[in-house]
Amino acid sequence: MPSRHLSATGCREIKPMSDSPARHLNLAGASNFRDLGGYATRDGRIVRWRQIFRSNHLGHLTEQDIAVMRELGVRSAFDFRGSAERVEAACCMPDISVHSLPVEPTVVAALRGIASSGTALSTDHAAEVMRDSYRSYVQKNTDRYRTLFAHLLEDRAPLVIHCTAGKDRTGFACALILHALGVPDDVIAEDYLLTNRYYRRDPNSSSDLPDHVKQVLGSVQPSFLGAAFEAIDADYGDLETYLRDGLGLGAAERESLKARYLQG
Repeated sequence: MPSRHLSATGCREIKPMSDSPARHLNLAGASNFRDLGGYATRDGRIVRWRQIFRSNHLGHLTEQDIAVMRELGVRSAFDFRGSAERVEAACCMPDISVHSLPVEPTVVAALRGIASSGTALSTDHAAEVMRDSYRSYVQKNTDRYRTLFAHLLEDRAPLVIHCTAGKDRTGFACALILHALGVPDDVIAEDYLLTNRYYRRDPNSSSDLPDHVKQVLGSVQPSFLGAAFEAIDADYGDLETYLRDGLGLGAAERESLKARYLQG
């Protein structure tokens, strides 16, 4: 996954046109709530604004946040959280349809396993465990992402895609969507890294892990997403084959997706 044109912090803002809607909506009870619209594709079209959003979980929305979501017309939520995560923070917006696409979390358990062997956890451990998690999205959870695209083809927009933090399982999903729509690789990489600007890490999460490890877990790095695309190349040969054979996006489905979510 290319990561060129990124700043030293890995977080160069992609400026929308001055008359475009805001990409990031600063909700009080949700973090990193962003619009995937406004990006130009290789064939000169534009991803439609206010159709696909991404966020962390929707369990702490305030009444004002809910009013914003209703004004946006959000009707569906696609939730990649595992079973325990959903119980801990159920969606508090009763008038949207929630579709569970569970990708069980593995990162914290893996790090605890390393620590239990007597090894002092490092940022390198954290980063490699994160990369393993992204590989598993392809190797063990492709069916969940395939189901997401089946829903997208049913035109349930406006919709929101989320997990617990809204940055990893969700980040991979959004990268796949933008790829399928024809957005260039470097723009997809930059959009992914906007999480480092907008995500607010929960200071109480995984409190038994060292702070330097939690800082890695609360961020995104180009190598994380890159690991998923390396797994795609290893298992499917290339991304186009994965989109077709893994996600069920043949030529007709790709054109239907573009017709729904692109303008111009």
